[in-house]
Amino acid sequence: MKINVEVDCTPEEARRFMGLPDLTPVHEAYVGQLVDMAKNGVSSDALESMMKSWAPMSDAGFKLWQQMIEGMSGKKA
Repeated sequence: MKINVEVDCTPEEARRFMGLPDLTPVHEAYVGQLVDMAKNGVSSDALESMMKSWAPMSDAGFKLWQQMIEGMSGKKA
């Protein structure tokens, strides 16, 4: 036996029905930061933070990434 049920609702209605939290403020803050980075460029602190969160590794491994990025950008720290 096979039963199909179709539900016609918006994503907002489905989220509320399932009791999921509204993450709109978090999404807006994240998009705001991305827009700021696109307008002002990526700071070295932000790049360092991203690299540490993407690939948790030892200090030597991080320095290898840093040297590679510096080599691509032509900058020296």
